[in-house]
Amino acid sequence: MTLFPPDPNLTALRLELGRLRGERGWSYDELARRSGLARRTLIEIEQGRTIGSLKTWHALAHALDVSVDHLFSTLCEGHTPPAGATE
Repeated sequence: MTLFPPDPNLTALRLELGRLRGERGWSYDELARRSGLARRTLIEIEQGRTIGSLKTWHALAHALDVSVDHLFSTLCEGHTPPAGATE
């Protein structure tokens, strides 16, 4: 029998992006300027219309001065992360 991992919590990921942006008092335009991403892309990610690529999330982490690990740790919200994920 094959065991599949639980679905990633994409809602938690996009909510964390919005929380971090709001915590800094940044508009979509400001985050776009700092990340090099299009304003439309940021809106679509926060509204759950698109997920974004790894390159997108890497740019967002740098712009927000947080680790990619911090952002992606939210994907496991609501279930147990894989073994060794806290190391």
